[in-house]
Amino acid sequence: MDRWKGRVALVTGASVGIGATIAKELVRSGMQVVGCARNVDKIKALAAECKSAGYSGVLIPFKCDLTNVEEIQSMFAAIKAEHKGVDVCINNAGLANPEPLLSGKTSGWKTMLDVNVMALSICTREAYQSMKERNIDDGHIINLNSICGHIVINMADAHFYTATKYAVSALTEGLRQELREAKTHIRATCISPGIVETEFAYRFYSDSPDKAKETYSHIKALEAIDVANAVVYVLSAPPHVQVGDVVLRPVEQQA
Repeated sequence: MDRWKGRVALVTGASVGIGATIAKELVRSGMQVVGCARNVDKIKALAAECKSAGYSGVLIPFKCDLTNVEEIQSMFAAIKAEHKGVDVCINNAGLANPEPLLSGKTSGWKTMLDVNVMALSICTREAYQSMKERNIDDGHIINLNSICGHIVINMADAHFYTATKYAVSALTEGLRQELREAKTHIRATCISPGIVETEFAYRFYSDSPDKAKETYSHIKALEAIDVANAVVYVLSAPPHVQVGDVVLRPVEQQA
């Protein structure tokens, strides 16, 4: 990770769970990390924690609603003005609403598309343009995908979410192809975890905390640090190595 010291990473959805842990590990590695979320109070607390721990990098909280394209563009403009631009973009933000295909609410579907697909694509475009205008040829764009981006689990509540994650798989491979055609060495990677013990299930099953708890009780789930370590591994690969997808799941997970 030495070549990334002092360089700028954007981590979306950095207030809790996987995003917060990724941001912390990159700061530990010496990067300047812009962590964005709609509520930055927890990011501010994490930034203070990183500073107290004596990490060589710094965490910069940034308030941004990823469903609002103007706010995303304003965020990239601010990063350009204050930090020159983005060298690493980690599209971590994502959400799932329990909205089946036969009875789900259109608003729930739209929210998943806005965050999981549109925001990811907009941040990717803006990050690439930031790299291109500064002649950054070794940048990296990492998309937090899911095992659901590779298989369709027989679970009606998750089918539309699964569709958005299949989109992430296609977008990441499409990005890799476009970057190659542009004759750049900027890399594109998916990280596709299985069950990770975070707030995710509790948000998904907000009306049934017991069901959420059950998600994490029947097997030893992955932890957020496991996913963050995968991100560090991908960034640490030699510049000529393209890690296209990292699939990681609990040993006991069936799907």
